[in-house]
Amino acid sequence: MISISALNKTFVTSSGSVTALKDINLEINKGDIFGIIGFSGAGKSTLIRCLNRLEEPDSGSIRVGEQEITSISVSQLRTARKKIGMIFQHFNLLDSRTVYGNISFPLEIANYPKDQIRSRVEELLDLVGLGDKLLAYPSQLSGGQKQRVGIARALANNPDVLLSDEATSSLDPRTTLSILDLLRDINHKLKLTIILITHEMDVLKYLCHNAAIIDAGEIIETGTVVELCTNPSKDVTRLFFGFNRQTQPGMAEAL
Repeated sequence: MISISALNKTFVTSSGSVTALKDINLEINKGDIFGIIGFSGAGKSTLIRCLNRLEEPDSGSIRVGEQEITSISVSQLRTARKKIGMIFQHFNLLDSRTVYGNISFPLEIANYPKDQIRSRVEELLDLVGLGDKLLAYPSQLSGGQKQRVGIARALANNPDVLLSDEATSSLDPRTTLSILDLLRDINHKLKLTIILITHEMDVLKYLCHNAAIIDAGEIIETGTVVELCTNPSKDVTRLFFGFNRQTQPGMAEAL
């Protein structure tokens, strides 16, 4: 479903160049829930943002389905992005719009038939368990509810791929669990390929089938989650098991 080859990204700052991604090569199968885990600054968010060209890579190629994302024009990219949904750590909802307005927004941009928008929004709200929040504003929602709205919005255009950039890291353990269960349900019902960025090993173990470890902009280890958990070959992978207990107390018990 997704093929990344020789991907590189460098940022130029006032103090010099910073290599964010270095020769990334990765294959992700259709229908997989694939985790990318790394410490802060490892390059994982840059990598996921390159998949829909929110960040422009310096070199390399990214193929999503049959589409070569890195070589298409801006107008072609707009169409391709409809098939790549994305959810964010801080929800990125429009405070001036209701739940209905937030979810309908990408449909309006995509020129979805006006007489079909309401039924599509209601369908999505039922999917994420917020059928009674149609006219609520973001300020009236809990963090978990806001993230459910973000997920519904990301699914509006029937994407083939769902990107999740630290989508649970600002939530408490119990709410995290409910969001992970929702993502698993969506993966099962819609046959979506999900790519999950996280720094929490317990989240990776609970939800993902396969995973990659990224460190200093490089993929240092890949495999099934079971393989990585039971037989890690790199020090960074081993470190995550002890580190996770410090990042979010109660997560392991909740999951």
